[in-house]
Amino acid sequence: MRVLILGGTTEATQLCELIATRKNMSAMLSLAGRTTNPAPQPIPTRIGGYGGAEGLAQFLTQQKINFLIDASHPFAERISANAAIAAGLAKTALIVLTRAPWTQVEGDRWIEVGDLSAAAQALGETPRRVLLTSGRLGLGAFEDAPQHDYLIRTIDPPESINLPHARIILDRGPFSESAEMRLMSDEKIEMLVTKNSGGSATYGKIAAARALGLPVVIVRPPARPDGLTLHDPQEVMRRIEAHYSVSGADRGV
Repeated sequence: MRVLILGGTTEATQLCELIATRKNMSAMLSLAGRTTNPAPQPIPTRIGGYGGAEGLAQFLTQQKINFLIDASHPFAERISANAAIAAGLAKTALIVLTRAPWTQVEGDRWIEVGDLSAAAQALGETPRRVLLTSGRLGLGAFEDAPQHDYLIRTIDPPESINLPHARIILDRGPFSESAEMRLMSDEKIEMLVTKNSGGSATYGKIAAARALGLPVVIVRPPARPDGLTLHDPQEVMRRIEAHYSVSGADRGV
């Protein structure tokens, strides 16, 4: 059983760890290359694009991939769109492994927006001390709100930043609620800006903002292409193994 995993998430890593123990599966992890030093993985890793949906479809066909697992970031819209198209062209089974988005609970002060430009506007005109954790690639959106004092947390340093009041801290999750509360308190944060990426690894900032009574400008996740969507790597494994059992029996394996 040949599997290609489009990764870059904690869930993708968990799936790789599960697949690495299966002798009846040959798997490869595919990363877009946006992170400079990705964490080591237990299966072979390919870094870089395919040249769009048609290039990915060609790769699926040439490599005789049985399952394409889209475990990319919930906000990687282009990757997910290309995966759905490519799977259809190559007639490869597709499973989307994604996190369930966070849901608002009592005490949360969320301002939900559709994109980063709207997030910048939602900060308001009055200068505020903002913790910005929406990723290094979308920082340009906040150039329309230069009056704020930004503490920007990213995994890799941005190539450029055109904000007059900004400081970068480089860090990789997971982040606990207590650590996030210390950071927000020590840095005198007044608002948090983040994407609703779901999962537990970075939920600490949401819980910390709730505990401190801080408003959160949160970007809604984009819609995923239609198809089988699962939230648990173990369930993905069960689906793959069930398919293998049936197809193997058909071949007399």
